[in-house]
Amino acid sequence: MRTFFFASAMVAASVGFFAANCSAQNLLSDDSISLPGMADVPTAAPKKPLMFDLTSVDKTVDPCVDFYQYACGNWRKNNPIPSDQVRWGRFNELADYNNYSLYSELKAAADNPKSPLQKQYGDYFEACMDTTTVDKIGAKALKPQLDAIAQIRSIHDLAEYNAKQDRRGGSAFFNVGIQQDQKDSSQQIAGTGQGGLSLPDRDYYLNQTPRYKKIREQYMDHMQKMFVLLGDTPEQALLEASNTLWIETELARGSMDRVEMRDPAKRYHVMTVAELEKLSPDYNWSVYLKDIDLPAKTLNVSSPQYVTTVEYELQHGTLSAIKSYLRWHAVHGSATLLSKPFEEENFDFFNKTLNGQKEEQPRWKRCTRMTDQALGEAVGQDWVKQNFPPSAKDNMEKLIKALEAAMAADLKTLPWMSDETKVEARKKLDAITDKIGYPDHWKDYSSIEVKRDDLLGNVTRAGGYERKRNLAKFGKPVDPTEWGMTPPTVNAYYNPPQNNINFPAGILQPPFYDNNLDAAVNFGGIGVVIGHEMTHGFDDQGSKYDLHGNVRQWWTDEDKKKFEERTECTAKEYDGFEVAPGQNLNGHLTLGENTADNGGIRIAYQALMQVLNNPTAMNEKTEPLKIDGTRDGYTPAQRFFLAFGQIWCENKTEQAARVSAKTDPHSSGEWRVKGTVQNFDEFGKAFGCKVGQPMMPASGGCRTW
Repeated sequence: MRTFFFASAMVAASVGFFAANCSAQNLLSDDSISLPGMADVPTAAPKKPLMFDLTSVDKTVDPCVDFYQYACGNWRKNNPIPSDQVRWGRFNELADYNNYSLYSELKAAADNPKSPLQKQYGDYFEACMDTTTVDKIGAKALKPQLDAIAQIRSIHDLAEYNAKQDRRGGSAFFNVGIQQDQKDSSQQIAGTGQGGLSLPDRDYYLNQTPRYKKIREQYMDHMQKMFVLLGDTPEQALLEASNTLWIETELARGSMDRVEMRDPAKRYHVMTVAELEKLSPDYNWSVYLKDIDLPAKTLNVSSPQYVTTVEYELQHGTLSAIKSYLRWHAVHGSATLLSKPFEEENFDFFNKTLNGQKEEQPRWKRCTRMTDQALGEAVGQDWVKQNFPPSAKDNMEKLIKALEAAMAADLKTLPWMSDETKVEARKKLDAITDKIGYPDHWKDYSSIEVKRDDLLGNVTRAGGYERKRNLAKFGKPVDPTEWGMTPPTVNAYYNPPQNNINFPAGILQPPFYDNNLDAAVNFGGIGVVIGHEMTHGFDDQGSKYDLHGNVRQWWTDEDKKKFEERTECTAKEYDGFEVAPGQNLNGHLTLGENTADNGGIRIAYQALMQVLNNPTAMNEKTEPLKIDGTRDGYTPAQRFFLAFGQIWCENKTEQAARVSAKTDPHSSGEWRVKGTVQNFDEFGKAFGCKVGQPMMPASGGCRTW
């Protein structure tokens, strides 16, 4: 499931061997589907989200006691989680609005394309909507892959099998992707990571508490049902499920946890191919690399222990067990693209049981997102023409410059950092580049064959295109203009190896930005987003990269020690925040995002104060507010904090909250608000809080930036 949060981009190949564009959309069935191309249609366009919605405020609550409830109480009461969602928040509102406008574009292209580009993405969308054909084909769509698995005669054939599957965008146990060399960011090198788990996290396999044991029992039952759908007898299916669970459990034991993976030093181990083959002699890396036409002599092995774990399984597991695992990942990876029985069973476990989703989303929404994921820069070219005018880009540039100036000023007065390190920090800040809205150069998808009656084939060919495009980067200069998100995406990210911040057009509208509102509101919304992404360059991960994107300590040893003491304060603080009964946040997993939240709000607030002293700098359409003035009963400072709080209004199922606590590097909406404001004394001053109240603790909270 794709979560809508500000993100700090990581090196793709370090995430796992399935990291090469293999995050499948939940493309499931709908009972109303009957005719090709008429699976379902939206009943009405969603309303455009509001920014700074005073009806959301719960004035029965003291903002100094619980600011999240104060800012969002009425919104949460009036916006229960829809039955086809596991989380509903302001991000979802905007994503839903964007998705509808994208759907309208795709439907028009499917019905009456005006260009070859429109025909391509229109046919892709229509193939997804045509459930009659999908149901008719059923599991036969998987036959080529299942036949290839059946033809494996020895574990030594696995490398050759992987190379063939690699061309289709998939593989097993191992995969290789191209990444920037973290010691020389001008170079693009080959790398291999870890992965291969179907459950959300390694803890789901290893934790021995009753809750996780119950989930594993349900997972076994789910796998058995899926194998039966493939044609197994119940007895065969049970054996295949048992084989798969054994292999995945061992992979979990040999995998680094998510906190370890956040450390660049722990995921950087450059080895020659010969050295890698010593770690896994039963996997022929030379054959694999030759067959995928990658002339790499060395690879960054992010998780050597994972490699040795796979070798253990190849030596001790039977060939039939390995084939069971391969068959499972073939059907699991494609379940949402197959006929209704596969879709429904996949939904029942992964969406309903694990995350608490009551019913599937309408198919038009899923097909829209799926087309955006596969052909995002084709669809996005037309979408931005209607939804992101040049003036919006100009306004964002002004906001970013204001935030950069505020951060530069803040660096000068940072009390704990030496002048020597401040000079280096300023160099990195000045080197940050900004990407706004959409790419300067669009991807060329013309080589992808799209058929109106071949959903799985279209997905496979699109995956193969991305795979080929990734491998083609080997040994070539880095393209800093490339985007990691599509234009309609409601998100933003910082890329450490490239030292740039990225803001897709999709997020640059209410509830984050509205040029018709005052600066206080916009700086509390999109301003904090900008500050958040800038601060990622200086969080516990980003701070390890220099201005050129190389992993290098540019700090003095003493400053580094002070920095780590301050980030540890934040980690321990967030460890204490509960998101579900008995389930707290992991302060070290969420440390980067929490640091960015806390730094981002300070930078945005300082920028606002500077703009209020020179309001014409932002060309406000409304009458500029004075620092001591009010509007709608709130001062500029209060409007700033309310705008910030309201972008995180959300409701979430308990199951989804538990999954997020284990897997998501972001805190929940509640603690992104409360944790941030209680660490910023300007909030307490704005609302007249007393020292010792929850939102203005006597300790003063934790501060890094």
